[in-house]
Amino acid sequence: MKEVDARGLSCPMPLMLTKKALEDDPAEILVHADSGTSKQNVVGLLSDYGYTVDVQQDGEEYRIKGAR
Repeated sequence: MKEVDARGLSCPMPLMLTKKALEDDPAEILVHADSGTSKQNVVGLLSDYGYTVDVQQDGEEYRIKGAR
């Protein structure tokens, strides 16, 4: 599983880090984010890449998991 920590980063950095991680074509990816905009952008990107996406929220942090 590939893991990306994008907490504390403003757009477009979370999206760019996620896209970079997807270059390795992981079967599963977990992205940590702490803004609603980052969450929406990462979910959209993972969906575009064919991943099934699950989002869990803990306070103001999001765990975005993509799996194939």
